[in-house]
Amino acid sequence: MSSLDLRGGASPAVGRLATRVIAVCWFLVLLDGLDLFVYGAVLPGVFDDKAFHLTKAAGGDIGSFTNLGMLLGALTAGLLNDRIGRRLPLMGGVTIFALASAGAAAAHTVPIFGVARFISGYGLGVLLPTCLALVQEFAPTAQKNLAVTFVMTAHQAGGALAGGLALSVVHHLGWRSVYWFGALPLLAVPLIWALLPESMTFLISSGRTAQAKAQAAKYGVPLEFYAPEAGGEKRRGDVRQLFTRPVWGTTLLFWVASFFGLLLVYGMNTWLPTMMRGHGYNLGSAISFLLVINLGGIVGMLVAGPLADRFGPRRVALIWFSCTAIGVALLAAHTSQFVTYVIVFVTGGFLFSAQTLIYAGTSTYYLPSVRATALGWVSSVGRWGSIFGPWFGGVLLSHGFDTAGFWVFAIAAVVAVVMISFVRRNPEVDG
Repeated sequence: MSSLDLRGGASPAVGRLATRVIAVCWFLVLLDGLDLFVYGAVLPGVFDDKAFHLTKAAGGDIGSFTNLGMLLGALTAGLLNDRIGRRLPLMGGVTIFALASAGAAAAHTVPIFGVARFISGYGLGVLLPTCLALVQEFAPTAQKNLAVTFVMTAHQAGGALAGGLALSVVHHLGWRSVYWFGALPLLAVPLIWALLPESMTFLISSGRTAQAKAQAAKYGVPLEFYAPEAGGEKRRGDVRQLFTRPVWGTTLLFWVASFFGLLLVYGMNTWLPTMMRGHGYNLGSAISFLLVINLGGIVGMLVAGPLADRFGPRRVALIWFSCTAIGVALLAAHTSQFVTYVIVFVTGGFLFSAQTLIYAGTSTYYLPSVRATALGWVSSVGRWGSIFGPWFGGVLLSHGFDTAGFWVFAIAAVVAVVMISFVRRNPEVDG
């Protein structure tokens, strides 16, 4: 965290509080990333477990069921975050995820495993939009995009950790051990509750000014830094505000871009090891590609954030999605292992941060009183892509079309480019 200057012209106390919030949210997003990538990382091992009888088609279905749970969780976040605050949904999401991970580890039939993965996805679906809303509300104005992309490095760190667990743990302890590991965050819930403050923007807009003042005094920060826009209490949590005349078209553009962005992210991460095995790589090498693509994703996040703060998330997202399309298409060609590792690393640098820039663009486009609502909805609608991607990848692979998956995911990136190119400024925010 020391490499981030989070003061951005604000008081040192604002920077310290932002660092606290970002640190907690980084850990929570790590859980999301770990769960997302661990499924794809251990999937080859689950297929090899003949006693479990999981087919490739069923594996794709379960990946989609998980993302359906995430969709419903994100929708819940969109409905609740601007109504009851941020802390309660976060605590509930972590608890549900951890208990469902234990259920997945203990499952002895495919249907029970699928149900546990669905419930786990629901818990995780609450986390991401809520964390991004908190980070946007606490980060200094000049570095909000950097703060968002920094928190999203946790997503890729989770992926790298998933790859490491798959390489080092699954072989010795079996694939179930990774899901038992996912139950451990339940022990951290009391600590998270103690460390994470409630959104002061929410407290003010919901009329709980006394509580907001007490919290500001506790952390020594100026309350006016977190004040919502005038009249925000009337718009708070109102989904209709996403479809008013100045913004309705852009709302739909963000939703479609998020759909194809998450189709790409989840499809690639569910099936990359399996597709690389179809290219002739052994299991260890195929899983290591998942580790490499997520390491590239961490670098990409740290590069994209400062660029988005300087040039705007829309411009950077256009370049990032374009480069993603090129990189994914190149993976369809079988090259030397070294060249393939380079392509995977560079592609990861663009792929994950491109989707994050959609979230960054959404959070800066709308007024503060509906920011969490907008993030929840763009995330939940995008989750349809995260459902379709793993499912369609499973269909392609079950019919032997290993290479076609790369082309489908490259086309998804191109569609996202087209959608983002039509996004314009919000006159309510930019004047």
